[in-house]
Amino acid sequence: MIKLYGIKNCDTVRKARKWLEQQGVEHSFTDYRDAPVSKSELESWYDVVGDKLLNKRSTSWKQLSEAERSASDKPAIVALLAQHPTLIKRPVLVNGNTVHVGFADKDYQQLTAN
Repeated sequence: MIKLYGIKNCDTVRKARKWLEQQGVEHSFTDYRDAPVSKSELESWYDVVGDKLLNKRSTSWKQLSEAERSASDKPAIVALLAQHPTLIKRPVLVNGNTVHVGFADKDYQQLTAN
């Protein structure tokens, strides 16, 4: 089953959820403010998408110290994402071993075709 992660009041997450519903794609949704993503899951996402998982345009990113923003290794970045879920770029769509960050109609058509 397709899993979608994000924050329920995020406009992009709303668009993704609406698109999935309109296409009749069965999926589950997890708001990671209500149900934090485990470090192991964050690590697996990071292994697939790398730094694309980190939302450097968020207010949370701008509020981090210079030392935190300069983190460049996987353990430090995953720790930041676990501590500050709003740093996770959204939405995150997981379909089996596929992890996709962000939303675009064309990408979702390909990702949900299976």
